[in-house]
Amino acid sequence: GELAPKRPICQYADLLHNWLSLIAGAGLTGKEFMEREMEYEIRGFNDDADERLAERARMQASVDQQGLEKPVFIGELVAHFREHELVDLGDDGKAYSTRNRCNSVLNKWVLPRWQSTKINEVRTIEVEKWLRGLFLARGTKAKIRKTLGLLFNHGIRWEFTNRNPISGPVRGSGVRQSEKRERIPEVLAAEEFRRLEAALGLRERVLLCLALSLGLRRGELAGLRWHDIDFEQLTITVQRSLVDQIVGRTKTEASQRPLPMDPRIATLLLQWRSVSKYVDSQDYIFATNSNRAGHKRGKQPVSLAKIMQYYIQPTARRVGIKKKIGWHTLRHSFASSLHRNGEGIKVVQELLRHSSARITLDIYAHAVSADKRKAQSRVLADFMPELTSA
Repeated sequence: GELAPKRPICQYADLLHNWLSLIAGAGLTGKEFMEREMEYEIRGFNDDADERLAERARMQASVDQQGLEKPVFIGELVAHFREHELVDLGDDGKAYSTRNRCNSVLNKWVLPRWQSTKINEVRTIEVEKWLRGLFLARGTKAKIRKTLGLLFNHGIRWEFTNRNPISGPVRGSGVRQSEKRERIPEVLAAEEFRRLEAALGLRERVLLCLALSLGLRRGELAGLRWHDIDFEQLTITVQRSLVDQIVGRTKTEASQRPLPMDPRIATLLLQWRSVSKYVDSQDYIFATNSNRAGHKRGKQPVSLAKIMQYYIQPTARRVGIKKKIGWHTLRHSFASSLHRNGEGIKVVQELLRHSSARITLDIYAHAVSADKRKAQSRVLADFMPELTSA
């Protein structure tokens, strides 16, 4: 088309002001903006004031919206983190248990203290002092620290900030929070386990023996279906984990490798299958038969937390076991027994299905007191034989 008549000079001051603000907000280069203005001139947009104003209004609204979406405060960053990270993205996202734990930490600890703090005003030492002042177990504080670190990594990824005060710019410069256990986890002695197992009903016996013989985590135990069991090859493949009746993937890739099943465990499972109402290949091995489950009866597993609370723990007290028992107690007992029997670290790692041998060493390789005493005595026998023989 033909070029429109030139504007009066007095209009250019206002136009220049609009150009500068739109260029800064919309991310356009000066050249790109001038090309757009030339396009308006050629199309005769100068004569159509209403349409021209509407276009500028749309561009300004876009700029305003972009400004509103960029978080300034921790509370806003948490909202963005939840919207993009703490949603179900399948295998590409975080597991349900991780999302649930992050939300819990954010609600209970992070937001009450930090939601009104600007992102760029959070300081490493300030966070460290705050954590030290919380009357919580080290493990809980470590989870808070980890969640805050994930939050700031999210901010860096989206270019809301260029620093993570939790991890620091170099190793050792971030928030320092020990993850070491404050006490050694409880384990069951073989004699205690036998007493407990003998006093339980069949379902609870099978659960207890499966958990101990394979070192299964609670969610993995709940998620077992009959088709996960190979009675011919005597193997069990853990393919899923259930948390709050939500099916998710297992904790690590190593968790999905087939595990050896002792013939005695296979016999116990066949005994349970002979009396269970739910024995199809797709059925959960420990499907609920409660009327309260409604339409989910037989289609979801029993609550293992309730099995522990109302069946196993009361029975343990009744047979004289005073230790605090949970499902992870059986995993610890399995690991401690492997260690006590002198099994190689690689074998222990693969049976416990840790992603690395370092995790096995750090968490589970705690020798029982008798082993430590014998090891110490052997050293004394070498260096001070006259003292040990006295």
